[in-house]
Amino acid sequence: MTPKDVIAFAKENNVQMVDFRFIDLPGIWQHFTTTVDELDESTFEDGVGFDGSSIRGFQTIDKSDMLLIPDPNSAQLDPFTAVPTLLLVCNVKDPVTLEMYTRDARYVAQKAEAYLKSSGLADVAYFGPEAEFYIFDDIRFDQNQHSGYYYVDSSEGFWNSGREESPNLGYKIRYKQGYFPVPPMDQYQDLRTEMVLTLKRMGVQVEVHHHEVGTGGQAEIDIRYDTLAKMGDDLMLYKYVIRNIAHRHGKTVTFMPKPLFQDNGSGMHVHISLWKNKKNLFFEAGRYADISTMARHFIGGLLRHSASILAFAAPTTNSYRRLVPGYEAPINLIYSQRNRSACVRIPMYSKSEKAKRIEYRSPDASSNPYLAFSALLMAGLDGVQNRIEPPDPIDLDLYDLEPEQAAEVKNTPGSLDEALNALEQNHEFLLKGDVFTDDLIRTWIDYKRINEVDAIRLRPHPWEFALYFDI
Repeated sequence: MTPKDVIAFAKENNVQMVDFRFIDLPGIWQHFTTTVDELDESTFEDGVGFDGSSIRGFQTIDKSDMLLIPDPNSAQLDPFTAVPTLLLVCNVKDPVTLEMYTRDARYVAQKAEAYLKSSGLADVAYFGPEAEFYIFDDIRFDQNQHSGYYYVDSSEGFWNSGREESPNLGYKIRYKQGYFPVPPMDQYQDLRTEMVLTLKRMGVQVEVHHHEVGTGGQAEIDIRYDTLAKMGDDLMLYKYVIRNIAHRHGKTVTFMPKPLFQDNGSGMHVHISLWKNKKNLFFEAGRYADISTMARHFIGGLLRHSASILAFAAPTTNSYRRLVPGYEAPINLIYSQRNRSACVRIPMYSKSEKAKRIEYRSPDASSNPYLAFSALLMAGLDGVQNRIEPPDPIDLDLYDLEPEQAAEVKNTPGSLDEALNALEQNHEFLLKGDVFTDDLIRTWIDYKRINEVDAIRLRPHPWEFALYFDI
């Protein structure tokens, strides 16, 4: 759309309000709303002012004035508002220098795409994330100086098999057996379908939805691959739609990687391929898993830089409750065809050239998608440019290797702190083409250490009382 098209679209749909959306540094959509009278074609060039000092990871108070520049191609109606409301996704701009803001994650993704094209290696990178989430009925949590707890509940949770429900009909998914029985055991078929159809109406193509392995409402809805920045937009819209549909039905959704103890966590496996002149550069028939030399070197870059990548792609302390042995967790820094405990898997569902891609399995949906996808692309390109060879593929059960062989397999970081340390020491590959900047990386590390790593480190854990109270 052009700005003129957006104005016409607003009039045709009797739009009364305009909602301006942008993403903060950690990865949550922010917004404010004006009447449609404030929107004209000049808005798309001049922007709309806001206070950047109130946004996580943005400006200090002495440099707080910032601009939002709406993207006309993002325009659509919000399906959840009471009055017709136009949704516009925006980039962030400095009103003094008139330069795009380097801590705007959407701009980082756009720079990553520009760098790919300038490299001459490929025209386009396609990304296809598989975001998993839990649907709960109730969530309560609190922490203060003298107490701390969390409590989640789901009518589907196996822990409620003995609860008095007047009547309890007994259809509770057993631990680690949610993949994937039919209704009535799967209680969320219709809810997920409503999510899918809403996404489809908003232009997000969905390939499949299903229950996931975990009890208590774990789910997955897979959206069709798209270009990097566009997929960042789509994933933010995806999370917005899923949360609001659940809320409409008195449910709540979490993308926390590990909300339940001793059941599967929620990941976000990311499928990636590079194309040039409409040709898939990751396909070469007759080689291992039919992947090309370029694909193998791309994997080499992903595996070599995984610790740094995960500071963006598995960016919470809770992420490392998921990235542990067992539970299908992809912690092994190797690649394999079909093996789901490897960090990189080569899907073998189809022999088609168009379908050939790699799947990086360690990320989760707590990430800022623009930063996570950009980091993945930059690491892979570094592997291609420097012809980085990954370790030999392993097609065995990685949890049943001989001790000598297992000792040779490296693992993902064991904590967010480790991942941030790795990013601090190894981020030159992210700076190419000015895609990431030193300022953004330093801000990210400091924010995560102070607000998350240190915040968790300072608080007693409930299980510590069980371990140590009587010492």
